[in-house]
Amino acid sequence: MTEDKIRAARQSNPATLAFLGDAVYELYIRERLTADGSRQAETLHNEAVHFVCASAQAKLFEIFMNELPEEETDILKRGRNAKTARVPKHSTPNEYRKATGIETLFGYLKLSGQTERLNFLLDRAFNLLEGENSK
Repeated sequence: MTEDKIRAARQSNPATLAFLGDAVYELYIRERLTADGSRQAETLHNEAVHFVCASAQAKLFEIFMNELPEEETDILKRGRNAKTARVPKHSTPNEYRKATGIETLFGYLKLSGQTERLNFLLDRAFNLLEGENSK
């Protein structure tokens, strides 16, 4: 991790960071769900939706807002406040903005080379939502 990478990531457009963060998060979830053996694709898809939908990511936003250092909180807020072209029909505008904030944070950490921190937050997100799923 270099200061130049962090500076460049900080200056990136939030929508660009969210675009990358969405892919990072989706891949992480898919890897976790397939790690314990073979299951049908439909089952895997249904499980993945629980983790990647806007409402789940909005819950993560609320939890992370109270736990993250100031720099990461700023990134979350930049993502939440970024203008979006449309809101998917299965989420509210507020949920979608918060989900964009989470994706922006993940994209920022990936782009800035903060792999260890990214993996820690991805693990935390998975464990929080997995616990909720088992209720």
